[in-house]
Amino acid sequence: MTLIKLSSIVSLLFITLASSLSAGEGWMTDFEAAKAKAASENKPLLLDFTGSDWCGWCIKLDKEVFSQDEFKAYANDSLILVELDFPRDSSSLPAGVAEQNEALAEKYGIRGFPTILILSPEGELVEKTGYQRGGAAAYVEHIKEIVAKI
Repeated sequence: MTLIKLSSIVSLLFITLASSLSAGEGWMTDFEAAKAKAASENKPLLLDFTGSDWCGWCIKLDKEVFSQDEFKAYANDSLILVELDFPRDSSSLPAGVAEQNEALAEKYGIRGFPTILILSPEGELVEKTGYQRGGAAAYVEHIKEIVAKI
């Protein structure tokens, strides 16, 4: 096997792995990988239990907060983001993710969407929250208040 073919295969594997661990810009979908990253970087986790393709409040939270540069900058420096999605068609999720998300929803008693959990870097629940009015700046302040409890 030539060096070019080998490097192409390795690159493809890394791209596949990255896409299976990440839901979008800065968001991970593998909870155990996110916990390990949180512990190694000493950052709290923000878990977003969402119905990304059907939940109006989830879509609103993403549009008003999570997709905004102010939130992204804060999260990049201060949080490990985990998207736990419950789309109408779960076949679009990577293998095992739907089962992981169901188990986590049961573990944390998730009853509605969006539900946002803040966990310590060690994975302990700090607080449960959800959509907040006011946009990205207000939401960042809200999360900072929760993180200050850690």
